[in-house]
Amino acid sequence: MTGDQGPGQGQEKERRQEQRDRRAQQPGESTFTVLVAAAANFGIAAAKAVAGLLSGSSAMLSEAAHSVADTVTELMLLTALKRSERAPDEDHPLGYGPERYVWALLASVATFVGGGVFALYDGVHTLTRTEEPGSPLVSYLVLAIAAVLEGFSLRTGLKQVRAEASRYGVRTRHYLRRTTDTTVKAVVLEDSAALVGLATAALGLLLGQLTGSGVWDGIASLGIGLLLVYVAWVLGRSNADLLIGRPLPPRTRAAIREELLAVRHVQDVLDVITLVQGPGDALVAAKVDFRDASTAAEVEQSCEEAERRLKERFPAVSRVYLDPTPGGAARGAAGTGSQGER
Repeated sequence: MTGDQGPGQGQEKERRQEQRDRRAQQPGESTFTVLVAAAANFGIAAAKAVAGLLSGSSAMLSEAAHSVADTVTELMLLTALKRSERAPDEDHPLGYGPERYVWALLASVATFVGGGVFALYDGVHTLTRTEEPGSPLVSYLVLAIAAVLEGFSLRTGLKQVRAEASRYGVRTRHYLRRTTDTTVKAVVLEDSAALVGLATAALGLLLGQLTGSGVWDGIASLGIGLLLVYVAWVLGRSNADLLIGRPLPPRTRAAIREELLAVRHVQDVLDVITLVQGPGDALVAAKVDFRDASTAAEVEQSCEEAERRLKERFPAVSRVYLDPTPGGAARGAAGTGSQGER
């Protein structure tokens, strides 16, 4: 291999450098998205609580609990962002990236308990008592304002999701389903659920006003509760999956293998293991069969070259560990030799 670079190679390096710069900006984008959501939900929670108490609406009180749970969730997500960005140290040599998923998992529990369980309880309580609904005018006003604020927060989250999906060349829905940035995923799902919950609460109020029955208010509260339980389950499962250990996508793993095979003195790649440590932070470990004629110095140079190539092509790869391992034929010969010596 020569040190000369053509125009295509120079453009490729510029593209890779741009990807690394964008990855460095991602934590700031996520923080801004979460801050917008937290500010919106804090004001909405207070307004919904007042409207629920004035109107006696179970659905409005459930929506207030929903917004309180969302506010607590966003505070936990902010904690996750700050704590996961700490640099590696002696006690945590691989960094604090996975701590983001611990706090995000706790946030999903807060959504389940603080929002879903309360809404289900309040819905059942409303259905088992016989009280006429109060005036819903204040509730309608609060719901309209909340819808505007939640819509703005959702727009901010979707803007980041679409930008990231475009960078990776995938559809927005696929990126949202598979992204390792669960903080933004939580904001988008919770804001989407919030808008659906607002529409459900408004429908419950309207039907209760038309029929004069509080049953519809209780049914709306149950619907909001079930929606929150589902969102909490989706977020909890995503974070648990990442805490257990999720590899990079199959296509990326195949490309990593190809990149390793292109390195000088590499004869075969016996095994590749990848592990996501956090958004834009992945570990690669591989068992590599080097050519038998290669010297120790050439093997060392090949390992350095492999690490450089992988980090340039895949900006998310932050650590590369290669284990020189004899191939199948060499292993068989070694085993036969050992048996002959016996």
